[in-house]
Amino acid sequence: MAEATNGNGPKKVLKVGIIGLGEVAQVSHIHVLNNLSSHYRITYICDASQQALEHCSKKVTGGAPKTTSSPEELITSPDTDVVVLSNVNAFHPSQAILALQHNKYVFVEKPLALNYRDLDAIIAAEKTSETRVFVGYQRRYAEAFLDALEEVGSMDKIEYIRVRDIIGQNSSFVGQSGTFPKKYTDFQKDATAEMHSTEEGMVKTALIEEFGVKATPNSMALYRLFTGLGVHDFSALRELVGMPSRVIGAYLGLPIWNVLFEYQGFPVMYESGIIDVPRFDAHIEIYSQRKIVRVDYDTPYVKGLPVTMTIREKIDSAKGDGYQERTIRKTYEDPFTLEFLDFHDCATNKKSPKTSAVDAREDLDLIKMIMQAA
Repeated sequence: MAEATNGNGPKKVLKVGIIGLGEVAQVSHIHVLNNLSSHYRITYICDASQQALEHCSKKVTGGAPKTTSSPEELITSPDTDVVVLSNVNAFHPSQAILALQHNKYVFVEKPLALNYRDLDAIIAAEKTSETRVFVGYQRRYAEAFLDALEEVGSMDKIEYIRVRDIIGQNSSFVGQSGTFPKKYTDFQKDATAEMHSTEEGMVKTALIEEFGVKATPNSMALYRLFTGLGVHDFSALRELVGMPSRVIGAYLGLPIWNVLFEYQGFPVMYESGIIDVPRFDAHIEIYSQRKIVRVDYDTPYVKGLPVTMTIREKIDSAKGDGYQERTIRKTYEDPFTLEFLDFHDCATNKKSPKTSAVDAREDLDLIKMIMQAA
């Protein structure tokens, strides 16, 4: 590890290898890691596409990275201190485990795994490793969300929570991100078919063997949405108030679905979906008798859009009941940047992240509750 110095004192500059050069790597991760040059240097990139390697090599600052189509080569190389997995879901478990076996902290884009079998194998690998898995639940690292945790903790009693995540097609936001990502066409057909087959097998293992739910086209589509878009909401909800006691009811339709959770003393309505209106309506709103706290998220793919916390509350005044509304934006620093700063802290100081493999397992518990109830 090289040493760099910035205004906050010396930092270890971690040599980072990225596996998977698709949308999130091009729109976010390469850009963020380049900007965090006092913390990271991208030294290795890996993808099955030669077009991807050629395109993304030019996006990396601080010197041309090594390139490979072999994840094992990147993970085992002395030219990588930490690994970022932003490739297809089917490869997350095996590559995360390989990184742990080589004592390298590994950042894994959600979902970490698609079933208990693979997730438990990752947790078992952590027990014999000096390092840990960091799951990319970036919304939980937003400053506004951390502030909301404190505000909710000061409430006398929660009466109701609404979680909404109804967004437009991702392509709308990606196309306007100013990052000009490319799609690649030089994948081998046999390898692509094998990848899809592996991923489908992982989903069926969860639904049929672990949940006892029929693997229909609709249930498989919803499961992929829950483990993709949904875990952002489930993970944040869990950090706020823990796990629900049960699912009262659910409408699992497409393109919009709803779930009603029961907690001790209050309900939580979760409403989510993907429509064609290019609007990002994602928020968590917590109600008590005297205060309402709301966190609003915008698309993370357009740099600089703030995450805000709004507090609406009753205030006492000489003229009777009053009302106060405050919207707080502490920073324009985006959640992707904030989570990579936390990942750096975990890797350099040998810490276990809050978005850990054990933490991610509870998302599967919650999804299981929903699928079984519906």
